Amino acid sequence: MSRFLALLGQRLRRDWLQVALWTVGTALLAYSSYIGVADTYGSEQDRTSLLAAALANPVILLFRGLPSGADEGAFMVFLIFPWLAILAAFMSTFLAVRHTRGDEEAGRAELIAATPAARSLPIIATAVHGVLANLLLAALTAGAFLAVGLDAEGSLLAGSAAGAVGVVFLGVGLLAAQLLRTSRGANSLAVWTVMVTFVLAGIGNAIGTPSDDLTSMESSWLAWLSPFGWGENTRAFDENLWWPALLCLGVGIALAATSIALASVRDLGGSFLAERLGRGAASAALSTPMALVWRLTRGAVIGWAVGGLLTGVLSTSLASIVQDVGAENPAVEEILKQISGEGSIEQGTVTTFFTMLGVLAACCAVQIVCRARQEEAHGTAEPLLAAPVGRVRWLADYLVVGLVGIVLVIAAAIGGAAIGIAGQDGEWDLMTTVLVTGAGQVAAASVFLVVTALAFVLAPRLTIPLGWTLVLVAMVLGLFGPLFQFPDWLVDLSPIAVTPTVDGTDVDLRGLWWLLLAVGAGAAASLTLMRRRELAAAG
Repeated sequence: MSRFLALLGQRLRRDWLQVALWTVGTALLAYSSYIGVADTYGSEQDRTSLLAAALANPVILLFRGLPSGADEGAFMVFLIFPWLAILAAFMSTFLAVRHTRGDEEAGRAELIAATPAARSLPIIATAVHGVLANLLLAALTAGAFLAVGLDAEGSLLAGSAAGAVGVVFLGVGLLAAQLLRTSRGANSLAVWTVMVTFVLAGIGNAIGTPSDDLTSMESSWLAWLSPFGWGENTRAFDENLWWPALLCLGVGIALAATSIALASVRDLGGSFLAERLGRGAASAALSTPMALVWRLTRGAVIGWAVGGLLTGVLSTSLASIVQDVGAENPAVEEILKQISGEGSIEQGTVTTFFTMLGVLAACCAVQIVCRARQEEAHGTAEPLLAAPVGRVRWLADYLVVGLVGIVLVIAAAIGGAAIGIAGQDGEWDLMTTVLVTGAGQVAAASVFLVVTALAFVLAPRLTIPLGWTLVLVAMVLGLFGPLFQFPDWLVDLSPIAVTPTVDGTDVDLRGLWWLLLAVGAGAAASLTLMRRRELAAAG
């Protein structure tokens, strides 16, 4: 028991800040959502009207939860629960991989294996650590709901359901770490599982059966294939069903138990899925340091570009549908007008989707800079820098490839938007909005690129947590700020929220010049400081 407690304590000490950021951030999102809902949809008539509009156009349910009535609590869960659950899911998968496959790559697992600790004790400690993190997230989220005056059972169930979804993906992360040989591969598998199941639940809700009064929806069988669908079907503040949350816990425990069993029979550093064999010799295209950076990061760029393509298609395909909804619901119309200035609802819809696209492009940029940190921490950057390759050039290559990745993600979205307009036989004038907002998001995402690079130079150990935290904060402010009635100055702190927008026939440049100034200053500072910095392989 003392060995287990020592391992658990070591994990708690390493993660206390990250877990605090994830859990408190999720609870604050829940609390802020209620304030926004109370201000924007204060009357039951407003809420009923929006639910009817959403159910009449089910494709909107792809991005929201499962409608369960027009009461304040149930309406708030409909709007915000999938996003609370997805935060719990990401926190859990990253935690699981970090303490299993990540520790094996860093050599920490080998040190523990040299002690009297049992072979499976580290992964058991990681599983318990993940469960405790989700328990904290559930308690804080429930506390946020209670703090705004909602009923106790619904609050406890909503928080518990979010934490239970996190437990499922804790098991997914543990299993991915057993199947794949690298932490990067395991994280990719886990993240794709999160995204696919998130969309699966949305589709399952969208093709469900609406009630006669158009205030609730019965999920189709497809939603029951996703942990997000299980969490949504707890119907907190309405029916208050606990068994779907228990189903999440059961599946999470089963996945964790399977992972522990697999860990007990494999060699340290081994995996159950073999890696593809590489070529015996590099091709001529891999003859420069920048080509190596592209080779290391191209998979991530392609993945984010696919996400950009889908976002672009949806932005213009749904514009006409959202315009109809806005015409029937003044609250929706008001939110879209806040986002698009005085432009049309179609322009506001494109702006909303391209704000989401800015998050995807920022994720691509942060992941590329984080790869530089991983190369440094794993010692694979040292042989390269022993050749005639300077540290400044090495970092500059990552910045250039990061910028190329951002442009490719945005370009894929613009191409997707054109496909959406062609498929809808819509107005090609909307392409002006697409091009302007897309170009603006290049500048916004570049801010995350250079700020993460600056963190890499000044505080290497904080590169990964700081980079992803900045993206998360910007997403909350940029995407949810207008909905939650945040002050303008607070929303404008997010780079993705101050990019140029089309205001009728004019272009509002707003914060573009500040973004460009920040990108230039950040790039210059990071490259200049890199000249004086030594490698920090151990962090």
